[in-house]
Amino acid sequence: MHLGTGFLCGAKIADMVEAGFDFTIFLADWHAWINNKLGGVMENIRLCGAYLKEGFAALGLTPSRVRFLWASELVARERYWENVLRVAKKATLSRVIRCLPIMGRALNPADVDAASLIYPSMQVADIFELGVDCACAGLDQRKAHMLARDVAEKLHLKKPVCLHTHLLPSLAGPSSRMGGVYDEDEALNLQISSKMSKSIPRSCIYIHDSPEDIRAKLMEAYCPPKQAAGNPVMEIARYVVFAKQKVLRLERKEKFGGPVDVEGYPQLEALYAAGKIHPLDLKNGVAEALIKILEPVRRHFKGKEDLLQRMVELEKAFR
Repeated sequence: MHLGTGFLCGAKIADMVEAGFDFTIFLADWHAWINNKLGGVMENIRLCGAYLKEGFAALGLTPSRVRFLWASELVARERYWENVLRVAKKATLSRVIRCLPIMGRALNPADVDAASLIYPSMQVADIFELGVDCACAGLDQRKAHMLARDVAEKLHLKKPVCLHTHLLPSLAGPSSRMGGVYDEDEALNLQISSKMSKSIPRSCIYIHDSPEDIRAKLMEAYCPPKQAAGNPVMEIARYVVFAKQKVLRLERKEKFGGPVDVEGYPQLEALYAAGKIHPLDLKNGVAEALIKILEPVRRHFKGKEDLLQRMVELEKAFR
């Protein structure tokens, strides 16, 4: 689990739980199987689900606070597949293709297996089957959620409110963009195609990374001087560090202005854009803040090293 999943989507889940929501975290094993994740082997996918449950628990989202539900449990229900077909009958093929991970205008239908075309209808049926008032996910799930809202009207079902979280960019910057087209809006397409991915270890920070790994990864991160937009280090400061603390301390040598306490992201952005903060000082400051913020997570995974190692080996095998 990387920072984007844990501290953007996970943090929003925590906000909703605190607000009184009865929240279900959906462990989509069947969906991962259709997408051939981890070799398309269900045993591997279920291990990943167990790992994700531990990751959420490390962030305070324990089974006593949220409900964990496997897709396997949902698809076993008597009416589930009937609902998938009802959704599919109210959606055009072109609309379904646009909801696939890579959009229709960059996709030749001959390039995907037929099961992939069922995927968006399953995502919509999941929402209806769970009876959710609000569907929460990353911005890359927006199209499937909009399909759910459209189909809900046609089937006279409850239309879900849809909440989408920002996607943290890859530490490697724009050069790491995935191929394909993900949204007609170029800004959204850039955000989705450049997102942090756990399948590329050096492009992301895992929530249980060691202090040494955090420092090393941020030292290598794309961080152009005076540029905040599309800068992964600035985005981590904005969406992770300042979400957890009000002040970011940057330790600088006296000849470069000495230590500075930055109070909030707007001040950081202004100082960085003006060239008053060097990229190296920013990286060092963000690294030390992250190490402190992630200490409880590392503590949670003590004694669970076997699970982490098995996940590392699986990711390497199917990267």
